[in-house]
Amino acid sequence: METIEKPIIQGAEVSALIPQKPPIEMVDKLWFNDDTTTISGFTIKEDNIFCREGVFAEPGIIENIAQTAALRVGYIVSLMEKNGEKINPPVGYIGAIKRLNIYQLPKVGAELKTEVVIQQIVFDVTLITGKTTLNGEPVADCEMKIFLKKD
Repeated sequence: METIEKPIIQGAEVSALIPQKPPIEMVDKLWFNDDTTTISGFTIKEDNIFCREGVFAEPGIIENIAQTAALRVGYIVSLMEKNGEKINPPVGYIGAIKRLNIYQLPKVGAELKTEVVIQQIVFDVTLITGKTTLNGEPVADCEMKIFLKKD
């Protein structure tokens, strides 16, 4: 993949596309999105609820991967309309996490990049692989099943 210079969207535009709201937001940029892959960014702030003693803890990393998947759905849905009106993105829930590896715990101020790749979609269940990096070095990776809530 080529080097990406500027995010597609960031800040409040990202916030509008995910169901999570502060203080639980763990993505703040959308760097890339195509048919199977989404890359988000997240700058860790000192007041983050998952930070302890200047370090971003495991639950925050897991939530960052899940929210990257949510951002993907929100972004795709934001480009659609139904009868001339915007469609609200569905809410997703983590159904299972497999093969979780945490390689390091990033410090406050670090900017994470998280790549989510869709492996399979069956009905309302999406199987993804997620990989989080910091300056190209691995932070975490896993497989996740995400269930989308039906309206």
